[in-house]
Amino acid sequence: MKTTYEAADLEGSDMVLEREGEYVCIRVGPRTLMSSDVHESEDELGRLIADAVRAVATPRILIGGLGLGFTLRAALDGLGPGARVDVAELVPAVVRWNREDCGVYAGRPLDDARVTLFIEDVAAVLARSPNTYDAIALDVDNGPSAVTHPRNEQLYQRAGLVRANRALRPGGVLAVWSSFASDAFTRALEALGSTVELVQSTVGVGSPEHYVWLATKPA
Repeated sequence: MKTTYEAADLEGSDMVLEREGEYVCIRVGPRTLMSSDVHESEDELGRLIADAVRAVATPRILIGGLGLGFTLRAALDGLGPGARVDVAELVPAVVRWNREDCGVYAGRPLDDARVTLFIEDVAAVLARSPNTYDAIALDVDNGPSAVTHPRNEQLYQRAGLVRANRALRPGGVLAVWSSFASDAFTRALEALGSTVELVQSTVGVGSPEHYVWLATKPA
């Protein structure tokens, strides 16, 4: 039996938090965006971003998109005490859900002293943060083709990628989660001068297929 907790208005569509048994999920219309029982892809993204800064003594990281907190949790688990992790989440209700009952699923990562939360569009954080981050993870919408919020697609177009690249320090890594591969998006990242690796899902059987681009800015 499903119980709807709350619906957050998302410019004409509702983002809904639902509980089914011991699990919760966040949905927009018929589409499940994330759930507490299937989060291997978020875990993998967090591990990849932590691995990307392993050689940096006191890294600073930006994660775009909070979700249910699993990407943030996995990143924190792979980082040392000197790391700083900024998180940008556009939808205030998602933050509230994490602060309340849903935070328990990922071990309440927002309570970690290394975390700074911005309740705003990650694009705005990027725009005011030149040469700031050793790694940036974009876990926003469906990847380069938005299905949840039309404005998200701007993150993955030329101007958005230039903004993200400027926010990276030399040698920094931009990690982009996606539910699909795209040669065109790979070329767009390479056009910035980045060295690009496309990582295909390595998570368990039954988990949704996904991809992560790792674009390293020249040192």
